[in-house]
Formats: sequence, structure tokens, C-alpha cells
Amino acid sequence: MAGTMKAKVKQQPDSSLEAQLFRSGLRVLAGLDEAGRGAWAGPVTAAAVILPPPDAKLEQQLHGLRDSKQLSARKREVWDQIIRTLAQSVCVGQASADEIDRVGILPATRLAMWRAVEGLNTCVDHLLIDYILIGDIGIDQTAIPHGDARTTAIAAASVVAKVARDNTMRTLDHRYPDFGFAQHKGYGTRQHQKALARFGPSPIHRLSFAPIRNALTGA
Repeated sequence: MAGTMKAKVKQQPDSSLEAQLFRSGLRVLAGLDEAGRGAWAGPVTAAAVILPPPDAKLEQQLHGLRDSKQLSARKREVWDQIIRTLAQSVCVGQASADEIDRVGILPATRLAMWRAVEGLNTCVDHLLIDYILIGDIGIDQTAIPHGDARTTAIAAASVVAKVARDNTMRTLDHRYPDFGFAQHKGYGTRQHQKALARFGPSPIHRLSFAPIRNALTGA
């Protein structure tokens, strides 16, 4: 079963949907989200997070968790540790810039998500995913627009994915120090544009993306 849910975006994600699914007989649920789809360089990164069935204690422990975009880098690091402590299983999957160029960003995002799910230490009954569905992988899925702002499981995955990708880009910054990846994480900032104009694309740039193609051709 796969579907897409539409509803108003909440200020604070909660576990109401998760609770409903567990009441229906679900046993293992994972939240799934990605980071880096819009970047010009580096991998797209996905995280799958299995939290315990929601109860009052878990709600209290996760109070203040937000979509990763609404948290500072420092708060994301703190929440990443909290999530990893509370979760039954966490796994991160990535698809490289080369894979993005070969298959396209959306299929590569699904590939990273599948790798995250595949690496969990237990079988999953249902996936709650921000916006997109992975496809026919034998697991029920629900795609939720703005899911990282509405649903606790997806918000947790969004934080883990963002922290993992930022760490990857800081590591890659040591390998390619001319581009400032530690600062902009591969997104199209002015700093990044100036570095591209001066040095041309690095081996981790997404050559299929228009700004990188233009840098190659001088357009």
C-alpha cells in the first residue's frame, strides 16, 4: 500500500499519525527523509529512523524537535544524539554525485532512501516519507508533504540526514579545499559560484546540474 497524505502544516511535529498506525496493528514504523537534493555537489543523503511506539514519555523526550531546516547547526547536532539514543534503529544511505549524474536526482534520492531502509537492523512494516515514495520495495509507504514539519518520525529522520550529510561535506572539504564545502555544503551560494568560476567543477560536482554544465561550457 502506498499513498500521499495532505493536511495543513503544523508548527510542532507530533506522533499522532504514528499512534494511529500502531493502533491499527503496525509493529515497526520508520521515518524517512533526505538532505542535499538541491545541492550542486556531494551526495544526496537519506536517513531512516525507527522510534519506539509513541507514548507520553517519548513525546516529552522529543518535545522541541523540529524539521532540520528550523534548527541551528548546533541544535541539530544535539538532537541527532538524542534521536540516536532513543531510536531502536538508525541508518544513513547515500547516492554519490556520479550516481546522480547517471540516473537523475529523484531516482538517486530513492536509491539513497532504499539504502537507508536496507541498512536498518530490523524489518519495517511501514515507511513515513517526506514528499516522495520510494517505489515497489515490498513495504507499505505514506508520502507526507511537509512531513518533516508535521510528523515526529520524519522530523527525526530529517535531522539525522542533515547532520550526516553536513559531516560528509566537511570531510570532502579537506579533499577539495578550494570550494568551501564545509561552509556552504555544496549549495549554490555566491562563495560556491566564485570558486566554480575560478577552479571549474571538482570530482564531486553534479555535472548534470545546469550551473555545473554552464561552468564547464563557459555559458
